[in-house]
Amino acid sequence: MKVGERMKKPFTFLVLLFSLLMLVSCSNQTLYIKEKDVVVTEKKDIPVSFLPQELSIVSVGDSLTQGVGDSTGKGGYVPYLQDLLEETKGVNKADFVNYGVRGNRSDQLLKRIKTEEVSKAIQKADGVIITIGGNDIMKVVRNNFTNLQVESFNEQLNEYENNLYEILSNVRTNNSNAVIILVGVYNPFIKMFSDIKEMNQIVTDWNNTSEKVLAEYDHTYFVSIESIFENPTSDLLYEDYFHPNDQGYKLIAEAIYNKMLTAPLADILENLQTEEN
Repeated sequence: MKVGERMKKPFTFLVLLFSLLMLVSCSNQTLYIKEKDVVVTEKKDIPVSFLPQELSIVSVGDSLTQGVGDSTGKGGYVPYLQDLLEETKGVNKADFVNYGVRGNRSDQLLKRIKTEEVSKAIQKADGVIITIGGNDIMKVVRNNFTNLQVESFNEQLNEYENNLYEILSNVRTNNSNAVIILVGVYNPFIKMFSDIKEMNQIVTDWNNTSEKVLAEYDHTYFVSIESIFENPTSDLLYEDYFHPNDQGYKLIAEAIYNKMLTAPLADILENLQTEEN
């Protein structure tokens, strides 16, 4: 079903019902993540001659970065990714700075990355990992309770696209060399209403837009995690049936790590090696 067609009434009713439950139990929502890779898929080996390096990674975004649903309270996917990186050839230590804020939309993230604290952190970063977009989708659901249609998402998608362009441009202005990784969005209703297909199309539209924007910038990569949450019987969601649980975050970290092994990590280490020589 393409954007612009009317949603079926059962879809509208079930989405509204579930959204109301989420608004009561989780004042700031997030979703996340899909497929398709941008720029490079071929694995780029890390030269044996590289001395182990210390990496500086800035994580920015919404509740997926903050780690809502993470029982350890250590920041969702971040500690799992840190462990994977520090076990990798060429990496001595991976330092993460976490600027995840639950409920953030793309317009709010754009404002935050312009603050002095976040800007300075990005200037020093070897890599920037972003999770954003889920709350942009949920804004549409909240604002159109009584008449939710697929076309209701068009305007917000355009706004998201413009905000993402500005976010990436801002990161590049502050740091021309850092690798940028954007994590996609997944269907937040998959656990409760796995038979609803319209939301799958909306998530696909969001992820396709993210990939299109990333393609305009060098050293950018898209990580799809939508497929991780496609099985409604899998136990990967927190008790709110919305955010990932510990296992969900671990799988997100593995998806990011596997993407980094295709080229981003080698690029980071090569940049650091060049700076030393």
